[in-house]
Amino acid sequence: MESLQLTTKVSSCIPSSRNPVQAKFSNFTVVGQVGYAPFWRGRSGSRCLRIRASVSGGGGGRGSSSQDGNFAVEDEEKEEKKGPLLGTEMDGSGSVVGFNLIPQSGKVEFNGVNYSSKETTTNGLEDSEDIGREKNAKTRVTHNIVLVTSEAAPYSKTGGLGDVCGSLPIALAARGHRVMVVSPRYINGTPADKKFANAVDLDCLIKVYCFGGVQEVGFFHEYRDGVDWLFLFSFRYLLTTPHTIDLEIHMGIYMVLLVIIRHFRFTLLCHAACEAPLVLPLGGFTYGEKCLFLVNDWHASLVPVLLAAKYRPYGVYKDARSILVIHNLSHQGVEPATTYMNLGLPPEWYGAVEWVFPTWARKHALDTGQAVNLLKGAVVTADRLLTVSQGYSWEITTAEGGYGLNGLLSSRRSVLNGITNGIDVAEWDPSSDEHIACHYSAENLNGKAQCKIALQKEVGLPVRPDCPLIGFVGRLDYQKGIDLIRSAIPEIMEDEVQFVMLGSGDLEFEDWMRATESAYKDKFRGWVGFNVPISHKITAGCDILLMPSRFEPCGLNQLYAMRYGTVPVVHDTGGLRDTVENFNPFVQEGHGEGTGWTFSPLTKESMLVALRNATRTYRDHKSSWEGLMKRGMQRDYTWENAAIQYEQVFEWAFLDPPYVS
Repeated sequence: MESLQLTTKVSSCIPSSRNPVQAKFSNFTVVGQVGYAPFWRGRSGSRCLRIRASVSGGGGGRGSSSQDGNFAVEDEEKEEKKGPLLGTEMDGSGSVVGFNLIPQSGKVEFNGVNYSSKETTTNGLEDSEDIGREKNAKTRVTHNIVLVTSEAAPYSKTGGLGDVCGSLPIALAARGHRVMVVSPRYINGTPADKKFANAVDLDCLIKVYCFGGVQEVGFFHEYRDGVDWLFLFSFRYLLTTPHTIDLEIHMGIYMVLLVIIRHFRFTLLCHAACEAPLVLPLGGFTYGEKCLFLVNDWHASLVPVLLAAKYRPYGVYKDARSILVIHNLSHQGVEPATTYMNLGLPPEWYGAVEWVFPTWARKHALDTGQAVNLLKGAVVTADRLLTVSQGYSWEITTAEGGYGLNGLLSSRRSVLNGITNGIDVAEWDPSSDEHIACHYSAENLNGKAQCKIALQKEVGLPVRPDCPLIGFVGRLDYQKGIDLIRSAIPEIMEDEVQFVMLGSGDLEFEDWMRATESAYKDKFRGWVGFNVPISHKITAGCDILLMPSRFEPCGLNQLYAMRYGTVPVVHDTGGLRDTVENFNPFVQEGHGEGTGWTFSPLTKESMLVALRNATRTYRDHKSSWEGLMKRGMQRDYTWENAAIQYEQVFEWAFLDPPYVS
């Protein structure tokens, strides 16, 4: 039977004139079976639509056509290559919210149903069979990726954002993409911070217009782990340390000055990130105009707005795409409306970032509530939206979790997805961790007990191997549910348990932690501050990790805990719901399933029930507890797995035309 084919030609990074059909499919380099997976038939079936992309410089082979996008027909029976299926992603109501390119390696899975490309059933659907994805396979389509962030470990870090932006680029580069990370070069009060010792000054100053004048920006560059790490420097940056992001709220009379510095810092970051791919010949070649910008949180949210307002009207970046990654929606970069003139945007683009506070949120009767919201601007102009877990992608569309942006995010639900963060499995590995007392693995758990004894000795608790040891690692603030732990501690301490906490933040919670240690000397220990070796020791030495977060976009500590055989007890929210499977001892012929306990609603009573179920299982059902430990340790939360999912969103971003107005 004959099938219809569409031929396009892949362009270089330099923008050129092309028709809409060619522009839309310029990122494809294979001939592929395209169509909804359930309706795709075997080679003996009827007609189907295929897409062919001819590589630049290649010969005009069979079935190819000219650059003008003409259709060519060829015999399907003679076609030997098979490409991806185009499947659909649906929401809970059955509405199509996206498309999924599925590799045609013989068998595929679509919406939980497996299909074989070699054999079909009598109704035209493929037989259902399970196959595993080859972990080390490189991506089918590579991109020039520019990741823009306020922090990236190990260079700068205040929280999970730094971990993500320090690990994801390496995973994407390992899969064949060209990756640049653009971040500030924080000086930490010294002329040359040792963290940036290997970064070389490119001796290239660029000029960008913002804050009412021309600003000069320089770049330091380090090529590490296949990634171009690019650090911005400006003598007007007034940078001290990335921790000022958090410390600003404690600076009293200097608050106004620090807000101005922060506003200037990240406005300059966004402008420079847009210029860097055009002017910096890293490795001898610029990244060019056909880039994929991954912008993280409000700090980088001006990038999609600049692409639409400053560049595309003049034909620059017309083939680029931008993806906004939301790590925490509660921080949106809201500033007074008068600061719009500092952003370097045309006056007519004010509506993209305009924000009006509701009446109840205004400070006084004369307050009009007018402001600018940088994150809102990115939500409007970015080509795709991502959150760091599937559960959080739904929560931000609700009134409770949307922080005023839920209506706008709901309107863009068709381009909103969630991908759970990965973890650094080299740093967090109980079989090789240099910080813990004894190494162990899912195959040999003996070292886990030794780590518990070593932790009890180090923090000064009585050595009791059979006593459930509960741990907490994280910020001491309202979001993390510390007030819930504080109210429940008297009842928790009535049980035969021990409790270890590590964290810093709210001074009131820090003082409470010290007072609780004095009140329960044989059962409770609190470590005020943050210490990397101690965090590893708590993760390895505890039996249970408690995370009663009010909201958690993804959460990393529960992933670390499961990898170390420490069973999490978490609030049923966001990424915690996605990653922790509730324990059920009665399935699989009594062998059980699940990796921990989730509780809801967020109340002290609900948390205590889940916590006591965990401690009771630890004491009375050792075989079930061992199953919980092993299942958690065997979960795949590597960045390789997350990078594969990111690639899918990249392809979706290039299927649609970019935002232009």
